[in-house]
Amino acid sequence: MSTLVIAEHDNESLSPATLNAMAAAQALGADIDILVAGAGCSAAAEAAAAIGGVGKVLCADNAVYGNQLAENVSLLIAEVAAPYDNIVAAATTNGKNIMPRVAALLDVAQISDVIAVESADTFKRPIYAGNVIATVQSSDAKKVITVRTTAFDPAPADGGSASVEAVDAVHDAGLSEFISQEIAQSDRPELTAAPIVISGGRGMQNGENFKMLEGIADKLGAAIGASRAAVDAGFVPNDMQVGQTGKIVAPDLYIAVGISGAIQHLAGMKDSKTIVAINKDDDAPIFQVADYGLVADLFTALPELESKL
Repeated sequence: MSTLVIAEHDNESLSPATLNAMAAAQALGADIDILVAGAGCSAAAEAAAAIGGVGKVLCADNAVYGNQLAENVSLLIAEVAAPYDNIVAAATTNGKNIMPRVAALLDVAQISDVIAVESADTFKRPIYAGNVIATVQSSDAKKVITVRTTAFDPAPADGGSASVEAVDAVHDAGLSEFISQEIAQSDRPELTAAPIVISGGRGMQNGENFKMLEGIADKLGAAIGASRAAVDAGFVPNDMQVGQTGKIVAPDLYIAVGISGAIQHLAGMKDSKTIVAINKDDDAPIFQVADYGLVADLFTALPELESKL
């Protein structure tokens, strides 16, 4: 058994999600290599080589992979994956974009959003917004897998000394072109990696009121999220959305403010270790999953909470 892990990176450093994918690969009990595809990505490849348990790092350093265009990277993975039994990536936006294309190129079924590895061919994954956990057994000779990062503790980032081998394969599908990107800059931790998250919902009433969360977030060192209802209402940008169609988080502390607790939102945060809910509706579904609940008007509760911190 051999596994190829697809590294997620910015050409300079690895994303923490790569370490979660690595942990899932280790659960498969196989020999593990890592593929780093990018442009000027030698630093990311060296970081991958330092991960404990990695056999070797395959580094595809070419301009066509510089912006991680899925049409190009998927062709590379399909070629490089020939000798491997498993291809594993994190179920991030990037992984969800690339891996279905890889599965189609290899003519196998993708096993998505895995939360547990039962054996070499059997996995658990959530369905129906996490209300049911399905056990899936695959008979495909080659398995294309994405893993939910919050379900696997990250593998150690150091302790390894793998070799780095260059991959000369160049694939330019000519189907897409990178134009530009706008990256939001913030001193707060990234939403999916933050140990504390405070999120606002429709109860915040407007985007201006989300500023009430900033003081609390700054004092706690927390990231700020939002429910889909708040995003759909235009209060905040969609990169703040937590939920089934947003980001999946599992922080040590999750504070839900003015969030009713629709299934769509719960699917993205119910694995948080401690959940605190603030809502003026004592029948709100969020209280069914909350460890601590405060039935109060958020416009009164938030200033008081901030003053106590």
